[in-house]
Amino acid sequence: MLREDMKDLLWFLEVAKEQSFTKAAATLGTSQSTLSYTIKQLEARLGVRLLTRTTRSVSTTEAGERLFQSLAPRFQEIEADLASLVAFRDKPSGTVRLTLSDHALQMTVWPKLSRVLSDYPDIRVELYSDNGMRNIVEERFDAGVRLGESVDKDMIAVRIGPDWRLRAVASPGYFSRHGIPQTPQDLVGHVCINMRQVTWGGFYAWEFEKDGRELRVRVDGQLSFNSSISQIDAAVQGYGIAYLPEDLVEEHIAKGRLQAALDDWSEPFAGYHLYYPSRRQMSPAMAVVVEALRHRS
Repeated sequence: MLREDMKDLLWFLEVAKEQSFTKAAATLGTSQSTLSYTIKQLEARLGVRLLTRTTRSVSTTEAGERLFQSLAPRFQEIEADLASLVAFRDKPSGTVRLTLSDHALQMTVWPKLSRVLSDYPDIRVELYSDNGMRNIVEERFDAGVRLGESVDKDMIAVRIGPDWRLRAVASPGYFSRHGIPQTPQDLVGHVCINMRQVTWGGFYAWEFEKDGRELRVRVDGQLSFNSSISQIDAAVQGYGIAYLPEDLVEEHIAKGRLQAALDDWSEPFAGYHLYYPSRRQMSPAMAVVVEALRHRS
């Protein structure tokens, strides 16, 4: 391979990731025309079309997607190895990208990071909040946050929070009108507030367990959200039963705005864990983030 191909391949990866010549050119610090010409030259040398271009969008061809999936992890490893050289400097620096849920961000990650980031002004942290199950390698995240039971076995997992559980809650007014469910199956006859899972496109099936017996219930109702925090106000206003992390609703329960049900069916989860690929060399910036988030009982 010619030496100039290395730069061209890096530029191709940026266009494929952004699916936009405009965004990629801005990131790379070059012009759109130069970037487009470079990619065309790369395609000509390889003898295969890598990108499909229209006036409104850019997408990879089958060959381009195959090249992207093959090259992206390798360049990430090179970037991580180069980033590890920062250990020879006085202060850790660089960017750490994390994907996590809104609940993990608000209740676990941000409270811990906010206490240490001011001590490391050269570290940049990108926090991508959604409730999907992201592929951190393919999407170029340094790490992700999931419940311990959901972390893939080939990942390094670091516990960053205690066990917690979900609680089925509704306003006292709702329960006075519709009654209190006694078993998870009773939820089928109730108005519930749904959670849409971004990655799979469907609704979250509420998970319950009691005495070793596990149940998953698909509920229905007028409202659905893609974040747990957004459901609280709807539940307080009497729009139905929501199934939410305990630490988000305990104050509302204490003040009488919400009432819990099915607590004997709500078993704790194995807490949040930070996870990242085992083969990746940890940068000094990442090491600072890991230590800041590590759970200390």
